[in-house]
Amino acid sequence: MRVTDDNTQQMIGHLVDISTRGLKIDSQKPLTVGKDYHLRLELTAEVADKTAMVFTARCKWCRPDSIDPFLHNSGFEIVSMTPHDTMIFQRMVDKYSSRESR
Repeated sequence: MRVTDDNTQQMIGHLVDISTRGLKIDSQKPLTVGKDYHLRLELTAEVADKTAMVFTARCKWCRPDSIDPFLHNSGFEIVSMTPHDTMIFQRMVDKYSSRESR
């Protein structure tokens, strides 16, 4: 799923993992650790009744990808999300997260 910065409309990266604690995004450039991002996450019909959700998340860590040297992995913690989006997020965790990341 594609992730963009809702303030600038610029592509941040793609969602690669999700858990009850947050999400992991792969991006082509390093992201600022400690910064709050206003993210827009594109959604699919199988998890949501809308095409995207917008929420605030804080970048907790960022490091080069261990396989692809042109990618960076960044971990985000959810800071703020509407109650409806929280239900969608939980549905995504239930459907897509691996047992280890829950």
